[in-house]
Amino acid sequence: MNAPRLHLAGFHPRLIDSLRGYSRARFMADAGAGMTVGIVALPLAMAFAIASGLSPQAGLWTAIIAGFLISALGGSSVQIGGPAGAFIVIVYGIVERYGLANLLISTACAGVLLFTLGLLKLGTLVRYVPVSIVIGFTNGIAVLIAASQLRDWLGLTVPKLPADFFTQLKVMGQHLDSFNPYAFGLGLACVLGLALWPRLWNEKSAIRHAIHQALELPGMGRALQVTSRMPGPIVALVTLTVFAWFLKLPVETIGSRFGGIPQGLPSFALPDFSWETVKLLVTPTLTIALLGAIESLLCARVADQLGTQPRHDPNQELMAQGVANFVTPFFGGMPATGTIARTVTNVRAGATSPVAGMVHALTLLAVVLLAAPLALHVPLAVLAGILLFVAWNMGEWHAFARLRQYSSHYRVLMLGTFFLTIVFDLTVAVQVGLVLACALFIRRMSSLFRVELTSSTDSANGNQLTYKLYGALFFGAVAKIDVAVQAVETGPDAPQVVLDALQLVSLDASGLDALRQLHKAVLARGGTLRVDHLQAQPRALFESSGFAAELAATP
Repeated sequence: MNAPRLHLAGFHPRLIDSLRGYSRARFMADAGAGMTVGIVALPLAMAFAIASGLSPQAGLWTAIIAGFLISALGGSSVQIGGPAGAFIVIVYGIVERYGLANLLISTACAGVLLFTLGLLKLGTLVRYVPVSIVIGFTNGIAVLIAASQLRDWLGLTVPKLPADFFTQLKVMGQHLDSFNPYAFGLGLACVLGLALWPRLWNEKSAIRHAIHQALELPGMGRALQVTSRMPGPIVALVTLTVFAWFLKLPVETIGSRFGGIPQGLPSFALPDFSWETVKLLVTPTLTIALLGAIESLLCARVADQLGTQPRHDPNQELMAQGVANFVTPFFGGMPATGTIARTVTNVRAGATSPVAGMVHALTLLAVVLLAAPLALHVPLAVLAGILLFVAWNMGEWHAFARLRQYSSHYRVLMLGTFFLTIVFDLTVAVQVGLVLACALFIRRMSSLFRVELTSSTDSANGNQLTYKLYGALFFGAVAKIDVAVQAVETGPDAPQVVLDALQLVSLDASGLDALRQLHKAVLARGGTLRVDHLQAQPRALFESSGFAAELAATP
């Protein structure tokens, strides 16, 4: 007998299909979208890295290298990869506990794991994570991101911020005497500006109309159109940085904390791999891989709903994420995944293929090589404001207001995952959430199975009991068969038991064993058991297990 073959996913990037019949018009659309996303990604990449306890160039080079590889090798037409807000808390905790060198090793190992998951066609498993768990840990991460930015927003002088949520709040509370009103003002202006910017240039905006009427200059409409398309984070970053530099505000900047961003290509360096180290890093490796897989595939699903491009290939996407996360640490990068905000921006900017994501990476590369020294003057409070705005948009806060509309199971899963993410970490939250989801699912499915006594008659041939079976008889519902077993054991001798299985849709090994116990109880009383109207799946299990033959052999 031949052993079953292991079917692996083929490595087929979406870029190959996208380039067939690729036209100049599509390239121009992709180039425009890519440059737009590159500009949007610039402040986010630096902010994510700094919030994670890393240097700003770690975020920039992750966005460049991982962003290029994910677009070139991925299974989505428009997904943008790079550092993500969801990784901030995870990366900060790993650096705090294991150190930067071990973060690089964990990221590379997570890359291997992600590639293996895609190769084994396990990309679709992420779709089995309940939406309540996804919303719970997403909102929890948003809270943690916001809390991690309070230090820079308030301008507090805290030498080292711990990774634990409550300890962070305690330490910052102890340093409130170092509150910097200038930093607070910059951060507040950044948040308010990001919130108002899209509304300011809306077609129905009274402010836009007033400006247009007041100036009444030739070409003003075109100028307003160009201005309205400028990304809010870039506008906030440039204007507030110039404002702080011109007034010489006493606030901490990238230059004062990190000494600036090197103007040049990153150096290639191999982390100090050893099997003993890898074994110690199993938990952070699994955490990075799990979060990377969930974030990237959820992001790709969002992109599918927004655009008209072919649906993504989840297995190819995981393999591309694996390659990117394996390569990036060799250049000092951090974990990368699909990013919803930049992907949505890419779609809305008119992207048609992965070329847009590659252009986004090249745009960032050009900015780093040509304008890196200018980052010296960026106030950290402005980056904190950008991340506070990201955290607010990242959370699905309306889900809390709608909890009454959902079942108790949904509420338990969402709130449990939310609080576990904040109190412990993402890994614990998802693990407990999935175990709880399985337990609640088993409970719900078991409640759908029932055994109904439809007739009980006494005749010359003995007592006849007829039961109807409904639903799925599996390990979580086998106790309900005890009703029939007890009726046989306490009733007259020679019972004739009939099970009407027309509504029995599924049967597992535990359910079959429960029916065997019923059969034994019937035989012990000198009676017979008959099962009528079996559906295809239960009948197949009856025959393959030999239970059908046992019933047929009963005299």
